[in-house]
Amino acid sequence: MKITKEEVLYVANLARLNVDDGDVEKLAAEIGDILSYVDTLEKVDTDGVEPTTHAIDLTNAFREDVVHPHPGASATLANAPDKEDEMFVVPKVVG
Repeated sequence: MKITKEEVLYVANLARLNVDDGDVEKLAAEIGDILSYVDTLEKVDTDGVEPTTHAIDLTNAFREDVVHPHPGASATLANAPDKEDEMFVVPKVVG
């Protein structure tokens, strides 16, 4: 499919993209190649093929969400470099 320079500039304007004048012709050719490939894919017979969201079957790889007891403040702060009244002491980060 042939894409004109004007169409490239129009789409770039809609997408709020700054396109150099020297790149417009190259982009037109590349977009035309992509659309030609899509036209080729439209010729494939897909009758009887179920739509899918992935090319391969995927399963959830997450672990089970298991509740564990909290170790408590003293155990949590045991390795803290600096603590005060069961709280972490950290450097001041705001001016």
